[in-house]
Amino acid sequence: MKPITKKRMKAFLIDLAISSTVTAGVEYVLRKKIKNEAFHALVTPTVVLWSLEYAQLRKNGQTYGYKKMGLELENKDGSELNCNQIMKRMAYRDFWSTIDYLKGPKAFEEEEGKILPHDRYVGTIVKEK
Repeated sequence: MKPITKKRMKAFLIDLAISSTVTAGVEYVLRKKIKNEAFHALVTPTVVLWSLEYAQLRKNGQTYGYKKMGLELENKDGSELNCNQIMKRMAYRDFWSTIDYLKGPKAFEEEEGKILPHDRYVGTIVKEK
């Protein structure tokens, strides 16, 4: 595994830990209003993770995990990330990347780990600061 890929994985785990903590608080409040366990198992964690990631990427171009690992997400052409790109990137990563990995794991090793399939899909690149 390439060094930048390892950093990306660690950054995502940091972001996931933060998101899980926030999710626990949100679930505590929502459990009184929403009794459906499937909602709390599937919808709440996804909405919290995506909301936190979207807000951080839109504002800074990096999440807290990326910042700690010294990474930054950019457009290939150097312009600012737009709302549509961020949403498509998160959806592709969470739903289709597993299928992409099963089809061809080599795609995850291209470009020294700077561009994974969800980055290629929306035209972004992860750089070290």
